[in-house]
Amino acid sequence: MSIFQKPPSTPEELEAARPLELSPEEVLKFDEAEWYARAYRGDAPQLTARAIAMGTVLGFFLSFTNVYIGLKTGWFLGVALTACILSYAIWSFLRTVGVAKTDMTILENNCMQSTASSAGYATGNVAVSAIPALLLLTVTDENRHGVQLAWPLMALWVLCLATFGVVLAIPMKRNLINREKLKFPSGTAAAVTLQGLYSKGDEAMKKARALLYAALASGLVPLLKDLEFLKVKKAGVVVGREALLPPSSNIFNLLPSPNVDGRAWKWSDWNVKLDHGVVLIAAGAIIGIRITGWMVLGGLFVAVFLGPLALETKWTSPAAMETAAHAKIVALKLLGPKAYATGMADALVAPKASGAAALPKSAWKEIGIWFGAPLLVASGLVQLAAQWRTIVRAISGMFGSAKKAEPSQEPSGYRAPAERDGDEKKPVVASPDDVEVPTKWFLYGLCGSGLAIIVVAALFFDIPPYFGLLAVGMTFVLALVSARATGESDITPGGAMGKIMQLTYGVLIPQSTTANLMTASITSGAGLATADLLNDLKSGYLLGANPRRQFLAQAMGILTGTIATTLGYFLLVPDATVLTGTPATDSMPAKDPAFPAPGAQQWLAVAKLFKTGTKNMHPMAVTCIKTGLIVGAILALVESLVPKKHKKYVPSPTGLGLGMILPFFSPFAMFLGAVLGEIATRANKAWAERYVVPLSAGVIAGESIVGVIVAGLNNFVLN
Repeated sequence: MSIFQKPPSTPEELEAARPLELSPEEVLKFDEAEWYARAYRGDAPQLTARAIAMGTVLGFFLSFTNVYIGLKTGWFLGVALTACILSYAIWSFLRTVGVAKTDMTILENNCMQSTASSAGYATGNVAVSAIPALLLLTVTDENRHGVQLAWPLMALWVLCLATFGVVLAIPMKRNLINREKLKFPSGTAAAVTLQGLYSKGDEAMKKARALLYAALASGLVPLLKDLEFLKVKKAGVVVGREALLPPSSNIFNLLPSPNVDGRAWKWSDWNVKLDHGVVLIAAGAIIGIRITGWMVLGGLFVAVFLGPLALETKWTSPAAMETAAHAKIVALKLLGPKAYATGMADALVAPKASGAAALPKSAWKEIGIWFGAPLLVASGLVQLAAQWRTIVRAISGMFGSAKKAEPSQEPSGYRAPAERDGDEKKPVVASPDDVEVPTKWFLYGLCGSGLAIIVVAALFFDIPPYFGLLAVGMTFVLALVSARATGESDITPGGAMGKIMQLTYGVLIPQSTTANLMTASITSGAGLATADLLNDLKSGYLLGANPRRQFLAQAMGILTGTIATTLGYFLLVPDATVLTGTPATDSMPAKDPAFPAPGAQQWLAVAKLFKTGTKNMHPMAVTCIKTGLIVGAILALVESLVPKKHKKYVPSPTGLGLGMILPFFSPFAMFLGAVLGEIATRANKAWAERYVVPLSAGVIAGESIVGVIVAGLNNFVLN
């Protein structure tokens, strides 16, 4: 099989490559034999150079959007639907102006979205979780910038994890998609979207125009609020730079605020302000009002109750007591016994009591994290446990697949396209062995990528090879569970899987936070890539695509995604100050964190907890951990037991936890977007279903892509 196919160039070839007359909903009901007989398109052009080129370009820029939004909110948004709409619109334009000679077929667009999704979605998870957490781990009072991982090492790690994840999908595909016919809702939606694009071209162009206009408008926002081209002078000397507009407005300072710890704080001190960006508003419109509403309540809980209580709850740590005791001995030697008689020594070396949070502005990451992160961990693990039937089916399916694949179980023959079209010529029999991804590809890929992960982990992250091997083995099983959960519910529990790995290595190597973070990134990153490929393969299955060619298209997107993810991360995060914010100086005001990175904050909290234990933690933080675990478990249990139609009335553990580990202005902006989306839906449901997602995707793409460029200008040109 040659890698690239020739695109159709004649009317006859275009007609042969037309979409199936069957809808994806009909194909969903086919068993494997019927799929080969009625849906499989044989060697119809799909893996063409132009499809891969389009997917590569779109995936490169869409990767920026996910790194940007992931560092802002902790969420990763699928890019397949956006890529489908953009590709169709761009190619239609190229046809109109005469640059392209023929239309891109539906199967070519399917391969295109595999490449784009691989580049824009499957490679970026580590850049918003483990890597920034590793950077935050190196921050000290003396070095607020932290120490970055070398970019070649980050790129190598991303490449290894994405390759490993894509390879893991090979043995799962036939069992989960062909035989069990799991729905994989995102993959099904992509197939339905593509089918709709080719049957309702005018509507597709309207969506594409809405997306484009939204992107152009939102692209202006970073130029106004983030591009620091204005010089700030003090006594005639340039002391810094600032943008044309401030990043936020302190509109809530007009409201009365309570006194805390003997001081009158403004609401803006607690991060209760209006963010001037639009990307979070767009993300909220997609996520919905239930989750974002509980995010706001979680943020208010920190700003109104937990944060003030943390400032007032004073405590002296054992480490401070030990330091004070040592200082007393030194004082005795220097000042003599009279110093104790007069109380002078005690006054000089008295241990200092501190609150559970130092300042209102940092309360979300000093005390909110210890309530929100355990809540998220517990809810994720309980939700996973509630899917125990899924876990059992995943494991039994893995060991039972060989039996199902015996020749006696297979259809005796498959009719090729020539036979379905009424051609009298003898059809070419299509065998699964010639169409499905070969097992040897899985074995070679598993050995190569798995060995690479073990070697890189041992050489650069000080993870012993036997622990690296254990991580690879555990990831295979956890990715299987994750893939099945995605197929059944469209939720990829990458976070919960990562937490399982963190808990495991927190026990095995508690002293190594690096090992804790990077082994978790193996499971989370690879699991996400596995689920993404299976979603794409499901889309192809419903359209009659060749899975082997689609696998190659997905694999080709990994390199592009690795480059874009690494570039985007280092442009956005030159050092840790963009994740932590900067304190006020004599010449410049304090800056909020540009990217709170809630995913990284969660991972870091778990890793630190295993390393240091609770002995030196503030008692209030310990109480928050215990309470968060209990609340998260209860809410997740209730959520899993309540009927789906009543779930909207149940508190969202995801929303509540995330609201506590983000500065308040982030969940508030997302809630505003959800409210706007809800208003649009109630005013005109048909319009909202047609345009809310394209408009939101355009806003996210516009601000994210321009935001990455602006960050590069600020950090490397204007700095």
